[in-house]
Amino acid sequence: MRTLVQHRTVGEVMTGEVVQAHPGTSAVQLARLLTSHHISGLPVVDDDDKVVGVVSQTDLTRRETVDGRVAPGLGRRLRPLKRIVRTRRATPPALTADRLMTSPAVTVHPEQRVVDAARIMEGRHIDRLPVVDEEDRLIGITTRRDLLSVFLRTDEEIRSEVVDAVRLHGLDLDADDVSIEVRDGMVTIEGVAGAARDTSALIRDAWRVDGVVGVVNRLTTDR
Repeated sequence: MRTLVQHRTVGEVMTGEVVQAHPGTSAVQLARLLTSHHISGLPVVDDDDKVVGVVSQTDLTRRETVDGRVAPGLGRRLRPLKRIVRTRRATPPALTADRLMTSPAVTVHPEQRVVDAARIMEGRHIDRLPVVDEEDRLIGITTRRDLLSVFLRTDEEIRSEVVDAVRLHGLDLDADDVSIEVRDGMVTIEGVAGAARDTSALIRDAWRVDGVVGVVNRLTTDR
């Protein structure tokens, strides 16, 4: 019997502590936040913590280029950002997050599947998604790296965790009662589980391992 994986949710991989800005945050402060925290973007929230937009390095550098303050082909994105931090006069005081941000923001909810969030990022060509609750208040953020970490794992890493999960159910892999193979994220569990064991719970624990895309159950209850 083959059990398809139920993909991990955004809430399981998101970061709860979020670097954020407000609509009135100046471009200088935004650049400082991005460079000091080594991030490429951040959400903008109102007084109720509702996400109203997102500001990225691209938003800042694009505006600077439009204003004629950064020469074309200047190099890495962070270079003009550091220039903004060093020279306050380079950016007009009125240039704030509400004028720079991309709005409305694309957001996700914590119960959405990781695979769905990945599709949104790919379709919208973005690298991060603010995570909001039922009232659209910011509760976290998930990045492309967070999502990829669920899938980009070697078969050896996956098998090691599946073995640990299976052993928690009392099966003796060393006695050749059960064998576990992993290929391209697909787990095959074969052998004798014994009539007293709950194999459905064992299979559930196997597909909960990050990187597992499916589980083939070839366990029997007796010899």
